[in-house]
Amino acid sequence: MNSPSMNPATAGPANRWNPFTGQPTGSADDADDDSLDLLELWRSVAKRKWSILGLVVAVGLLATALALSLTPMYRATTVVMFETGKQQVVSIEDLYVGSSGNREYLATQLEVVRSREVALKTVQALKLWDHPEYDPRLPRTGMLAQLQQTVGGALGLQAEQAPVDWTPELLADAVVGGFQANLTVELLRNSQIAKLSFESSDPALAARAANMLAKVFIENDLNARYEMTRQATNWLQERVTDLKDKVLQSERALQAFRERSGIISAQGATQSGASGQLDGLTGRLLDARLRRTDAQTAYDQVRNAGQGADLSTVPAVIRAPGVADAKRLLQEAERKFSETAQRYGFEHPRYVAAKAELEAGKASLKSQLDTTVASIRREFEAAQAVEREIERALGQARASVQTLNRSEFELGVLQRDVESNREMYNLFMTRAKETTNTSDLQTPIARVVDAARTPDAPVKPRKDLIVLVSMLLALLVGVAASLLLDQLDKTIKNSDDVERKLQVPLLTTLPLLNKGDARRASSARLFVDDPNSVFAEAVRTARSGVLLSALDEPHRVVLVTSSLPAEGKSTFSVNLALSHAQTQRTLLIDADMRRPSIAKALDLLPNAKGLSTFVATNPALTDCIQTVEGSRLHVMPSGPLPPNPLEMISSRRFKERLAELSEHYDMIIIDSPPVELVSDALMLCSVATGVIYVTKAMATTTPMVSKGLERIRRADGQVLGVVLNQFDFKRASKYYGDYSGYGNYGYGKKGYGSAYGEAYSAKAT
Repeated sequence: MNSPSMNPATAGPANRWNPFTGQPTGSADDADDDSLDLLELWRSVAKRKWSILGLVVAVGLLATALALSLTPMYRATTVVMFETGKQQVVSIEDLYVGSSGNREYLATQLEVVRSREVALKTVQALKLWDHPEYDPRLPRTGMLAQLQQTVGGALGLQAEQAPVDWTPELLADAVVGGFQANLTVELLRNSQIAKLSFESSDPALAARAANMLAKVFIENDLNARYEMTRQATNWLQERVTDLKDKVLQSERALQAFRERSGIISAQGATQSGASGQLDGLTGRLLDARLRRTDAQTAYDQVRNAGQGADLSTVPAVIRAPGVADAKRLLQEAERKFSETAQRYGFEHPRYVAAKAELEAGKASLKSQLDTTVASIRREFEAAQAVEREIERALGQARASVQTLNRSEFELGVLQRDVESNREMYNLFMTRAKETTNTSDLQTPIARVVDAARTPDAPVKPRKDLIVLVSMLLALLVGVAASLLLDQLDKTIKNSDDVERKLQVPLLTTLPLLNKGDARRASSARLFVDDPNSVFAEAVRTARSGVLLSALDEPHRVVLVTSSLPAEGKSTFSVNLALSHAQTQRTLLIDADMRRPSIAKALDLLPNAKGLSTFVATNPALTDCIQTVEGSRLHVMPSGPLPPNPLEMISSRRFKERLAELSEHYDMIIIDSPPVELVSDALMLCSVATGVIYVTKAMATTTPMVSKGLERIRRADGQVLGVVLNQFDFKRASKYYGDYSGYGNYGYGKKGYGSAYGEAYSAKAT
């Protein structure tokens, strides 16, 4: 009975099926996917634009009320410049660390300004606790405090606080935290200027606090340095007294030794001629040794450099004037050659000249190096000879002055002791005087460039900015919520969802009926009563699709089902049967033997014989068939309700009786129960040539419809297509861009309201 070759369900998911031709219309244009996605996002926002706008307005009003309730804050700024290059009258850097003039020093001073010590002294100077904004003795006010009191009272967490004996110290400690929170210290980039800003609800207080902070900072630094100077002065005075005693003791010991040894002067004329000769030889020997040591050092450096080493790096060689000049010329030649090589080619005249100059510099340097090395060797040999000669002469004179030499040694020790103590004494005495003098010459660490003035306008809250940002955030939240709702909404919204999500052809789209047409008795005969309506034209489209799906099938049995009740399945079955009855012999069977509705919808005889009677017994066909007034449609109602409809539908007797009916009618349309509730529709799939699945727009979810279609396919059902029912064309054209309704082409004469679902209520179709 099936004709799979003409089944529209064979069309691929990427193709659209034309119900008039029974063939796919071709692939969708993939190039428009991105634009379609953006269009869907815009439609999602547009259909909830009034809700989003209401949210934005509500948040804007709330933000306005909140901004108006906030206390305005004023900011006053004092500009100070740090004196990093202070003039020093005397040299006392080792006593205390002065300003270094670098970034670390400026950052350190900023931290000092922010310190608790400076803030505490500023609070005490201003007596800030007497101002209502900072007075800790006053009860707390504001929304946060009221909220805490309310919550604490409700939870029973509030405890009576013991009275506090406030002292100036306690008041300052309680206020300093709030003072530091409203303080801002900022260093201007690439300068020594800092801005000390203070915020307060009182503009006059803001100016006084900023100016007082700068004053306290400067005075605090001066006091600290004065204290350091005073401590250094006291320490130096103590050290000078001790050193003075040591100098006196050293001088007395020196004089006593001279008297015991008979020495009038450390270098007196009482020394013998041999002693004078020894001194002369000793001096000459020292000079000779120094010259020999210098010459040997230079010679060792050259010798240790090794064969083939770069002698231009040896200190003794590079000190030679000729070598230094030659090396400087070579470096200049190398620099010129490097610049020329980067700018010109190898054959360029300037490149050749630079290279020649470089080679000449290298040759000059080598010549100077060789000359200098030979000179160093000769100087070393001459110095050795002179030293040996002087040592020999000195050895001869040493014996004659041995005794006097020992006395002179002890004398030198004592003299050095006296001189050392005297120098130490003079040094500390000088420093003590310098420290005393500088105590009266301290310069301030900073100075005020621009004192703070009373501000005229508050700096915060920025009420307009608060309202604007709040409304913008509300707009973003509203748009995000709208997009999220659409992502969470899995219902079938339009015809595109049917083919894209379900991957089955769309037979037709039935419009949302108004209140009058939505009543069951009226909507069941709508095709006959109003043949020019959009609904009637949509039914004709479905009829054409059914006819084109199986052109070679003489007798067709079409099953109409849905996922759940109240989706318009029975109404569509009746109107589809009425449309087929215009051109061929058509029978409508109400196979929903649990909750039948066709007999009542068409106003047929109640309690009449029907399908259950026709299958269970052998009545005449005419006894089980009724006609619809105004049409040629034959209707077989459900008949008396059997105890187990599923067993009757799945019996062999049912198939035989249905085969008999196929011999008398060209088209048999079966209205079955919903797929998700019972299995009757699945059993009827085996006797039907095709299945039409009715789903309610904006109500039935895609997973549920997909599950129902999959169950039908497993039961060997041939899905002809899906009928999208109760579709709001006006809303679709406005939000979804779906203009597939026939009302756009002049067929419709009536406006369709939104009462279709209300007329059905919770009744079964």
